[in-house]
Amino acid sequence: MAPMQSVSPVPPSAPSSRDEVVAALRTAGCVFAEDEAELILATARTPAETAAMVERRVAGLPLELVVGWAEFRGLRVTVAPGVFVPRRRTEFLVEQALARVPRATVVLDLCCGSGAVGAALASALGRVELHAADIDPAAVRCARSNVAAVGGHVHQGDLFDALPGALRGRVDILAANVPYVPSDEIGLLPLEARDHEPLVALDGGADGLDVLRRVAAEAPRWLAPGGCVLVETSRLQAPAALTAFEGNGLTTHLAVSEELYAHVVIGVRP
Repeated sequence: MAPMQSVSPVPPSAPSSRDEVVAALRTAGCVFAEDEAELILATARTPAETAAMVERRVAGLPLELVVGWAEFRGLRVTVAPGVFVPRRRTEFLVEQALARVPRATVVLDLCCGSGAVGAALASALGRVELHAADIDPAAVRCARSNVAAVGGHVHQGDLFDALPGALRGRVDILAANVPYVPSDEIGLLPLEARDHEPLVALDGGADGLDVLRRVAAEAPRWLAPGGCVLVETSRLQAPAALTAFEGNGLTTHLAVSEELYAHVVIGVRP
């Protein structure tokens, strides 16, 4: 939602009016204090809840975790402490999937986190068989509420090991928002990500592509003919990611959004 520049102590008196909430957030370094105040005031049910939310935000908790949800492609996605918060740039991955397979009937959201990608795809496609999976128990618990809302199923386990065998060879869209930050660059991430999101959802190994390569190696066995796998990566990693997809027999394409600074590697099963 909105970044923070610094963190300040909680003000001595609890804010109650909109102006007081804005002032407290602005003092804490919230760049978009007015917008954040509107969200907090719209979400809190009592003045005490408002004060508690402001206190948590001033202490540095990401706004999405303060209010308990994040907006993703027009959906209000439930998020929880210890779960990766969906980014706006990942909406580009969803758009690419819909453009590639507009009549998909079986969708898999791998490394699903909150389940935002799967929920967005199912909401756009209508009646689909949706499966989501993650290795992190906290993510699985969070995803269940978001995925169940669109009739999907959530599985826990390491990548494809989590999935029912009946899915093999049937997946039309395989969206895998894998961790892709190189291990030695984790310390360069914004404070909110480093302190409040799980390492397993961020750390992609020495060059950031460890999990991507595993997905590329196994995806062809799970895709239906003409099905596609889509993975978000960085500009610098894209050439190596394309090579990994090509090496496993996939027809590849790189989609780029300069506006969102998003790079999506797409592999299609012939």
